[in-house]
Amino acid sequence: MSVALSASLLILVTIVLLLLMGIPIAITLIIASVLAITQSLGFSAAFPSTALKMFQGINVFTLLAIPFFILAGNIMNKGGIAIRLINLATALTGRIPGSLAHTNIVANMLFGSVSGSGTAAVSAMGTIMSPIQKEKNYDEDFSAAINIATAPTGLLIPPSTALITYALVSGGTSVAALFLGGILPGILWGVSCMLVAYFYTKKKGYVDKKSITSKEFMKATLDAIPSLLLIIIIIGGIIGGIFTATESAAIAVVYSLVLSTVFYKTINFKELYSILIESAKLSAIIMFLIGASSILGWVMSFTGIPSMMADMILGISDNPILILLAINILLLFVGTFMDLTPAILIFTPILLPVCLALGMTPLHFGIMLTFNLCIGMITPPVGNILFAGIKVADRKLERVMPQLLKFYAAILIVLILVTYIPWISSFLPSLAGY
Repeated sequence: MSVALSASLLILVTIVLLLLMGIPIAITLIIASVLAITQSLGFSAAFPSTALKMFQGINVFTLLAIPFFILAGNIMNKGGIAIRLINLATALTGRIPGSLAHTNIVANMLFGSVSGSGTAAVSAMGTIMSPIQKEKNYDEDFSAAINIATAPTGLLIPPSTALITYALVSGGTSVAALFLGGILPGILWGVSCMLVAYFYTKKKGYVDKKSITSKEFMKATLDAIPSLLLIIIIIGGIIGGIFTATESAAIAVVYSLVLSTVFYKTINFKELYSILIESAKLSAIIMFLIGASSILGWVMSFTGIPSMMADMILGISDNPILILLAINILLLFVGTFMDLTPAILIFTPILLPVCLALGMTPLHFGIMLTFNLCIGMITPPVGNILFAGIKVADRKLERVMPQLLKFYAAILIVLILVTYIPWISSFLPSLAGY
């Protein structure tokens, strides 16, 4: 048995057994990696080597962007941003049949992109929109499904910590290019759900069209502009070469802090302290997970697992369409039981070489990978956005799932387009010179 095959089997069996035992994913990855590398290096060299690789994995300047964006997102989540973006979404969609459903979708896209968190979006929008939709006699399960199905759009529309993580693991794919590349797929995700909502609400008679005066539209737009400027500042600054992605994250913190404490006056010192503690805890969890995954990535590279997996997958068929279909099915399955960040960290080094052999660019693969895994966040049994949305709406999984199925179908159609039409991911980056 080859070193790569024996190491991959040992890693797979160890990870499955430890996860079934309820061991945290980061600890699981470290144990699996150490056991696998001892076959080649022995115990005496395995432990210091893995400790060094873990430190090197998080000792990267680019990773500073993650805690900064987490902090900025938490500040915005509690800083009165959500209601202003909902008002703007209402002004944009108020004349469409079933306008409350469309308001929820557009607001999720706006707030998710500003906060960089799908969980924050589903919680904030659900808290505000669910009572309003209930008052207008919307089916509560359908309302919950709308909110859940569109919350992940903010993980594709920048700024996105998921894309920053992929940029690091993929060996230096441009963060700016990934940010631009995620915009159209994220918008298409939202638009596909809007089409589903339009036909459903029209069939059910939810014609709650609201006439928006030009004065109301202008007020909603002006109120939301300071929040939306964050996206423009981040993307414009990175593309213009004014600052790096990491520096943009620090600017996002300062901007959101000034916006919430001085401009909107919605956060006081006591609340800021709790936000800092919460952000520090979440950042520590993610950084520890990245460190653990960096060990696994090094072990796989050392033992030749990615090359072996690439040869196996490419040996199944010489048809790129079928291979990409198989990769999508694999990622959709992985996303149902594994969170976004560890899945990116584990499967990028395995699948990226395969996709590069098919002629796919690292940018295109990164968007396809993230899109797939975002679907997993709204899919049982693990999907954290799914369960957060159900909790906020106070509904039951078995009642919301039938309503979600129609949205799954629309989102999967967009996934197929993103997979087989590279232009969707590459148009804006190429337009900006990436």
